[in-house]
Amino acid sequence: MAEIRPFRGWRYHPQYDNQIESLTSPPFDVVSAKQREMLYQNPINSIHLSVPRGEEPNKIAVKTLEKWKKDRVIVQDELPAIYVYYQYFSIPGHSKEYCRKGFMCNIKAYDWSENIILRHENTIADAVNDRIELLAKTKLHASATHGLYTDTEHQLEQYMDEAIAAPIYELEDFQGVREVMGIIQDAEVIKKFIQVIRDKKIILADGHHRYEGSLVYRRECKAKNPHHTGKEAYNFHLMYLTNTEGEDLRILPTHRLFKNFEGLTEEQVITGLEPYFTIKSNIDFEEIPEMILNKKWAFGLVFKDAVYKIRLKPEAHALIDWNFPQAIKDLDLTVLHYFLIEKVLGIKREKQRFTDKISYERSFSNCLLKINKGEAQFAAVTREINMDEVKAVCGTGYTMPQKSTYFYPKVVCGLVYSSIDEKEFGSKLALVDAQFDPL
Repeated sequence: MAEIRPFRGWRYHPQYDNQIESLTSPPFDVVSAKQREMLYQNPINSIHLSVPRGEEPNKIAVKTLEKWKKDRVIVQDELPAIYVYYQYFSIPGHSKEYCRKGFMCNIKAYDWSENIILRHENTIADAVNDRIELLAKTKLHASATHGLYTDTEHQLEQYMDEAIAAPIYELEDFQGVREVMGIIQDAEVIKKFIQVIRDKKIILADGHHRYEGSLVYRRECKAKNPHHTGKEAYNFHLMYLTNTEGEDLRILPTHRLFKNFEGLTEEQVITGLEPYFTIKSNIDFEEIPEMILNKKWAFGLVFKDAVYKIRLKPEAHALIDWNFPQAIKDLDLTVLHYFLIEKVLGIKREKQRFTDKISYERSFSNCLLKINKGEAQFAAVTREINMDEVKAVCGTGYTMPQKSTYFYPKVVCGLVYSSIDEKEFGSKLALVDAQFDPL
C-alpha cells in the first residue's frame, strides 16, 4: 500500500505573503544559470535551499535554514495538513486554459523493488548524488516531486475544490502559470485522502533524482538504526500527487542536443542513419513539430545549415537487440537512443546516462539557438509521449531513457517545505499523529 501522511509544513512567515511570488523558484533541474543568479539576489528566495551556491553549498544551505528558522523567515504550521495545489496554464498554440489539480503530502520512500512507487525513466548519476548530500545535511525537502495515482471516481476532487476556494497563496510563477494553494487540516477529510491512496500504485512523473536521493538516504539511516520501525522521519518524502484521469495532465517533449563529437560531420551522421531511416532534406525548421506529429518513430534532425526529417523504416525496428519488453522497444526514444546514439554516435546504452556529450532541451526554438551559438553540433527533435505509454512502461518494471518526459507545468519551490528532522516531523500532539497512522 502507498502510505501517505499530512505534515506540518514550514512556510514563509505571513508577513511575506504579499511577496510570495518573488520567493518561489524553479526546481533544480530546470532552473537556468541566468535564472539562478537573478534569484540569488533575493536573500530569502527558496533557491538558497533548493540549489544552494558556494564552494560548500550544502553547508551553506544548513546555515541558511538555521538562520531563517531563528529569524522567523519561515515558521512551521501548528497542525499537520494536506496542501492542495492547483496550476492554471495554457500551451502555446492552444487557446484553452488548463487546470492541473493535486495535493502535497508526505509519502513513504519505497524501494523500487516494493513495486509501489514506479519509475518510468532513468536518472543521471551526478544529479542523484547532489540531492542525497543536500537532504542529509538539511533534513529538509525543499522541492516536491510529482507522482501520479489513478482514481477514475475522482473521490478527492470535491475536498480539493473546497480548499482551493479559500487559498493561502495565489501567484504567477516563472512559467507564467497561475499557482493557487489551499490547505486542509480537518482530520476526517485527511483520513479520506489516506484511505483513497492506500491501495494505489504511484507513478513517479517528475523528480526522479530527488526521489532516488530520498531512497538512498532512507537506506543509510535504516542501516544505522537498530531500532528502525518505518515510522521515523527519514522514511518520508515530499510529493505532489495528481490523478492520471485528470483531463489537464500534459506531457511535453524533451529534445536531445549533441556536442563534443570531435571530427564528426553532418554527412557522417546522415550516412550512418540511411540504412535504418527514410530521410527528407530541405525541411523548414519551423515545420518540424507538425511534420512529426502523430507519426511513430519520426524525428527532426537540426544542424547549423540543414534540417532533416527522419523516420524509422518499419523493417528496421526488429534490429533492436536491447533486452527490453516490447512496450519499451516501441517507444520513439528507444528508437532514437538505439539507432542514432548507440549505432551511429557509438555511445553504448549503459554509458548514455553518464555521458557529457548529450544534453536535454525542452524548448524547440532553443535547439536551433544553441546550435547557432556553437553550444551544440546538432539536435534531435522529438514528439511528446502520452500517458498511456508511461503507464505501459511502468507496468513492465523497466524504464525509459533519461529525460523522456516533461510533465508541464513544473512544481515550483518555496510554497511549502517538509522537514524530516525528527524533532520537527510530527505534530505537537501525539493523539493527532496517531489518527493518521495507516489503517
